Amino acid sequence: MIPLGDAALDHLRAVVDLPDLAATRYDLEAEIGRGGIGVVYAARDRQLGRPVAIKVLDAALAEEARVIANLEHPAIVPVYEAGELPDGRAWYAMKLVAGTRLDRYLDGHPSLNERLRIIRMAGEALAFAHTRGAIHRDLKPQNIMVGSFGEVYVMDWGVAGVAGTPPYRAPEQAAAAALVDHRADVYGLGALLRFVLPATAPRALRAIAEKATSAEPADRYDGVPALLLDLERFLDGLAVEACPESPAERAWRFARRNQVLLLLLAAYLAVRVVLFLLRKI
Repeated sequence: MIPLGDAALDHLRAVVDLPDLAATRYDLEAEIGRGGIGVVYAARDRQLGRPVAIKVLDAALAEEARVIANLEHPAIVPVYEAGELPDGRAWYAMKLVAGTRLDRYLDGHPSLNERLRIIRMAGEALAFAHTRGAIHRDLKPQNIMVGSFGEVYVMDWGVAGVAGTPPYRAPEQAAAAALVDHRADVYGLGALLRFVLPATAPRALRAIAEKATSAEPADRYDGVPALLLDLERFLDGLAVEACPESPAERAWRFARRNQVLLLLLAAYLAVRVVLFLLRKI
């Protein structure tokens, strides 16, 4: 008997693991991603002639496809079809997203406004999902995709029992018997915000991330919309809930928001002073 090397064994495992799509309309092309609860493959829809992604996972986790199929939102990848493989595993076909993972997207050093835009778009998808009773449970940079035209997608929606990924996981997700609700996603979004912020980020933004990632769910924002509202207030030059201001900070923020008005007022006063001095000559 000839012993097999590690490379050969890895190849055999991959071949054995390949899904049998013979009874479907899809032709398998290549594996494009592997996570804790499933494997994603690139495939082609023979009937429509378009590329798709096929996710294969344990039948016990097939609920994921039903969760996503009921979430019609621009930032949530649509599910086209679902089924069961001959070996008992579940599969579903979805849009093949062409883009870059958030952690890799940051390597291009996007502006602060662009970073916040991505967080806001991901947050809007989460807020929508929460109105449908769905919770993501596993927010992390690898599950946020940025498309070539600026599209943002929230990928890999979790199902009950998914424990999340440290350090983006809410503390209550680590306890098997704990009740996990939408505030776990508030924590995850806050952790994503903290991840994308540059070292020079304003204190108000760091405070928003800190409030969202409070250890106790009751100390976080009561929902994603409240977090997004604080981000909007920051972008509009207003005070944010998470960051009480000192009188000096309040005055500085007022001056920044009203630069034109203050410059006009200063010019008016300067003219009045000059006119007053001319009359005295």
